[in-house]
Amino acid sequence: MFVNFRWIRKCQCVQLMTTCLVLSVVMVCWEQLDDGIISHVKSYSYRYVINSFTYINKSLTIPREQARSFSNFRYLLDPRDKCAGKDVLLLLFVKTPPKNTERRSAIRSTWGNETYIQSSLGVTVKVVFALGSPKTKEEELSWSMRGGVDIQEQLIHEDGLHGDLIQQDFLDSFYNLTLKLILQFHWMHSRCAHARFFMTADDDVFIHMPNLVNYLQDLSNRGVTDFWVGYVHRGTPPIRRKDSKYYVPFEMYPWVSYPDYTAGSAYVVSSDVVDKIYQATLTLNASLYIDDVFMGICANAVGLSPQEHIYFSGGGKAPYHWCIYNQMMTSHGHVEDIYDLWKEATHPQVKQWTSGLTGGLYCTAVKIALLCNPFYVNGYPCKAAFL
Repeated sequence: MFVNFRWIRKCQCVQLMTTCLVLSVVMVCWEQLDDGIISHVKSYSYRYVINSFTYINKSLTIPREQARSFSNFRYLLDPRDKCAGKDVLLLLFVKTPPKNTERRSAIRSTWGNETYIQSSLGVTVKVVFALGSPKTKEEELSWSMRGGVDIQEQLIHEDGLHGDLIQQDFLDSFYNLTLKLILQFHWMHSRCAHARFFMTADDDVFIHMPNLVNYLQDLSNRGVTDFWVGYVHRGTPPIRRKDSKYYVPFEMYPWVSYPDYTAGSAYVVSSDVVDKIYQATLTLNASLYIDDVFMGICANAVGLSPQEHIYFSGGGKAPYHWCIYNQMMTSHGHVEDIYDLWKEATHPQVKQWTSGLTGGLYCTAVKIALLCNPFYVNGYPCKAAFL
């Protein structure tokens, strides 16, 4: 039998080159592969098999004196009588940087208009804005010396007009969002504990206030407790890529999975939950700057679990359609379009167009086309089309 050794050597060379190429690709992509697949496998295994979140809570527990350093900042603006003497259904905090004056103005004119809510919906909702300091003292001094407009003076003037800014003297930055979270829970605990619900939202979130009020009124009538609802993240691993905005080093959080939490863009809790989270913040290390994850750690420490509401969006916008507006709670990523969206979403004929057998069938078909599209992510899940 004749064997072509030259052909064999050629095939072996090709195999060797192919193997080297594959190994090279794997080595180059290993970090992305680890972040994208392996880290999620580890995270889910940790959550469902090992489930050692109790150990995490114990390891993050610190003396009260040390925990107080995350909350004992001086108030720069504090409308302490905002809720006084009123039956408040909802206290709604909007997280906003000092510079976002126009966004705050748009919210006051649309879904956060307290006068509209009281007159049209018949309930009291208090909308306030949570801020840190616009600059460090050194930066503010340098800015003033160059003749710049004092940002803090602008905020004082804005608060004088509207009385809805709550500000402490920590630097307002992404890495201090957990401090802003603690500010919100501590302020409600001391200033507005009688409100039946608490909500926190980003200043680029659209809230369908009529739908939300109806939903919360029903819950209030049923006397719900231990209530925490939003867009739920389960079995989420920490991001270890240093180029990511959400990078968390092992030194800060060495475990492979976060406790369940709701997206920080918008979520709602009942008043009893506010008190429990407040108590948790008095004993936990708040150096983790991912605020919605810290909320999950606090909640897990006091035995609370989030509930998913399919019409609370995560990181994406809801589709623009009145079949969506009929059940919308929140939608993320709205700035320039907030006025038009508010006008369309609250149009009195939306309920009429989507009611009845014909309207229901039509909207189901529309929502299937919009929400079950594989290219539509981070908004409402496909199953929302059938509810």
